[in-house]
Amino acid sequence: MTDNDVTPLPEAFYLPRGDDEFDSTRATTSPWDERMQHGGPPAALLARAVERVREHKSMSIGRLTIDMLGPIPQGRIRTEATIVRPGKRIELVEAKLWAEDRLAVTATAWRMRSTPESSSEVATTFDTSAVPEPQEQKYFPGISKDWGYGRAIEWRFVSGGLQELGAADVWVRPRIPLVAGEDTSPIQRFVIVADSANGVSAALPFGEWTFIPPSLSLTFAREPKSEWLNMNARTHVGPDGRGVANGDLADEIGYVGAVTQPLLIARL
Repeated sequence: MTDNDVTPLPEAFYLPRGDDEFDSTRATTSPWDERMQHGGPPAALLARAVERVREHKSMSIGRLTIDMLGPIPQGRIRTEATIVRPGKRIELVEAKLWAEDRLAVTATAWRMRSTPESSSEVATTFDTSAVPEPQEQKYFPGISKDWGYGRAIEWRFVSGGLQELGAADVWVRPRIPLVAGEDTSPIQRFVIVADSANGVSAALPFGEWTFIPPSLSLTFAREPKSEWLNMNARTHVGPDGRGVANGDLADEIGYVGAVTQPLLIARL
């Protein structure tokens, strides 16, 4: 398959079909099963639900934990969110996502008040790599160049790669909006790609091992500011069929936060 043979990208990961209802597009496609969705876009829809439950310019997500209850099928998606612990400076929000009327993903999020420049004089610094020049887009071994989610993201590796094992330093940016007709918030854009931490830093061959992340947790020191997002990710394999993928998150300004995924590891 050549680059000219790939299917045109849809206008967004999701098409709105009513209040908090959406149809998934092929941009959400899992690399392993076209009938299922990659975890990133549904997680970002829950981040969207959290941000919209009570819109407040100074309240942003400080920690977001996503729990996948099973494979997420393509089709009609519905989300909802509820504030379970209100507060002026800190609040706890729960969110849920249904796929074809089955509860498929849940989330909890702490939203925290941001006070501009209040701690700037003691803020830590963080050096990041520069965004590389455009690269040929290569996906996991055996995965088509027409992979929907893969093509919906632009990948530029400083080190590592989707066809290599081990830690990776990668700059990414979504090519399309999360929801058609909407601006994608900075945190939503980061959540779209953060679920890829275990994939970009795979420590074991995909054809011989499976490593399943049932959960995704992101902690933010601040909201991202730039178009390009950086993940410096690594995977640690334990001796008893479990592991952890984690990484630092940054933008072109500096440190943004961290991502962690627990992994169930098994030989195929």
